[in-house]
Amino acid sequence: MKTIKNIGYILTFLGFAFFVGSIFTGTYKVTPETYKSWIENKGVKSEHFIRNTKNKIVNKELSAWELSSKIISSAKASNEYQHSQPEVDWNKILHLKWSKTSKEFVYPLVRESAIGWFTNNTGLWFFLTFGLAIIGGLLVFIPDYKLLGPAGIKNNGIFQHSATNRGIIGFITAFFFVGFYIFLYFFPNYIVNPILAVNGVSKALSGNPASQWFLYGFMYCSVMTVFAVRMFIKYRHNKYQMIRTAVVLFFQIAFAFLIPEILVAFNKPWFDFKNAWPLNYTFFFDWNLDSLVNSGNLGVFMLVWGIVLTAIIVPVMVYFYGKRWYCSWVCGCGGLAETLGDPYRQLSDKSLFSWKIERWLIHGVLVFATVMTGLTLYVYFAEIPSWKELFWGISVYDIQTWYGFFIGSIFSGVIGTGFYPILGNRVWCRFGCPLAAYMGLVQRFKSRFRITTNGGQCISCGNCSTYCEQGIDVRSYAQKGQNIVRSSCVGCGVCSAVCPRGVLKLENGPDTGASRTEISDVLLGNDIDLLNMTKKND
Repeated sequence: MKTIKNIGYILTFLGFAFFVGSIFTGTYKVTPETYKSWIENKGVKSEHFIRNTKNKIVNKELSAWELSSKIISSAKASNEYQHSQPEVDWNKILHLKWSKTSKEFVYPLVRESAIGWFTNNTGLWFFLTFGLAIIGGLLVFIPDYKLLGPAGIKNNGIFQHSATNRGIIGFITAFFFVGFYIFLYFFPNYIVNPILAVNGVSKALSGNPASQWFLYGFMYCSVMTVFAVRMFIKYRHNKYQMIRTAVVLFFQIAFAFLIPEILVAFNKPWFDFKNAWPLNYTFFFDWNLDSLVNSGNLGVFMLVWGIVLTAIIVPVMVYFYGKRWYCSWVCGCGGLAETLGDPYRQLSDKSLFSWKIERWLIHGVLVFATVMTGLTLYVYFAEIPSWKELFWGISVYDIQTWYGFFIGSIFSGVIGTGFYPILGNRVWCRFGCPLAAYMGLVQRFKSRFRITTNGGQCISCGNCSTYCEQGIDVRSYAQKGQNIVRSSCVGCGVCSAVCPRGVLKLENGPDTGASRTEISDVLLGNDIDLLNMTKKND
């Protein structure tokens, strides 16, 4: 079995090595036709830029790095030239921001200019990257069914291993995660070859060439599937965890990946039916509202569904089942945290200081999202252009851009996932997700969900606190016999799954206000005998 695991490690390493190595290889050649089409699509009017760039890149074989560098340097030179003129023609100025230059301006040309082995052998390329990584990952995890022995939770040195206790392997993993997200969000022109690996899958589903977002979606589902196998094996003693993992995997693959791609194949809007505002912060943006309204009955249904999901379904479901119905059973962010992030759940900070930061930060993001959405709807219905300055030289477009950059990209992606091996697997869910904050307010004050505790049976082993991904010191509640109704609790149930005495139970009881948080009498020693005698006398 160990030999099989070692083979799996080798195959996984090869898959990742091919994937990463392809970023620094490959050939790109811009044809006159491709260049002309790109200039027209981008609306470039600067003759200086067109002339200089054409001489540098057209009909020349370049790497992605060389091609991107020449385009960006020509754009900067063109702007400097235009500003040096006696009268500046602002129509010829290229309005470029570093966060958008590569992904919106450069990437389309680089993507269309790819030539050579990667474009001609996409099937083989898919196998050498995703194929080897998936097969290798399965070979790593499946032998654990035998190697781990009888079913039941085992810590297995998680605080001693370099990969799971902020060691060198953990930091290398974090560096890889962060690097991938930076390329994905801001520099997709450098990952064209990895994107080509899933080009065949994209064309089969929607008929369109793969984009960086399709690559991300396919990788997301692949990683969740492989690590879901690990979850099935690790938590095979707990039916709740088995079912929960299967359900959240289904929602991610079906609702967040396959259905939206199939909708695009039928010329319908891309739409994730499970993604609610404010997590889906672009739902009320003007371009999305116009797209849905102009897409016929199905588009109107999507619009109504999104509003009903946010305003009615989410709070009602939280009242009956707590945040767990969404955060642990439906949400893709939570699904990745529970599968890929499970080895890092013990790294969540349990300190009071961390709890204070969490409350201020996550509710601050919710306020930010609410204000942005309110302003967005105001200018939409008032028919004010989103780029028009409203106050202090700031436009709604500026606010949307700031939110998309700092929250939608940096916080949720680069930090939220990239820092799994450093800060634990629920960084985004705990500190940044505005939907989690919204549901948490309902759960804390008006919900039937709670985790009940039996302090009399607690042996203070600390497994529950160790495995709590949300940074809750569960043991302190269990020792006092106090129900856990923290707004941050996502009801993953792992604390209950790892408890050796069955002290913790996830329950949906009557909403009786203060009784949800009151401390029960902790029965110890002779108190238990006295209770038994009292019951007999009754």
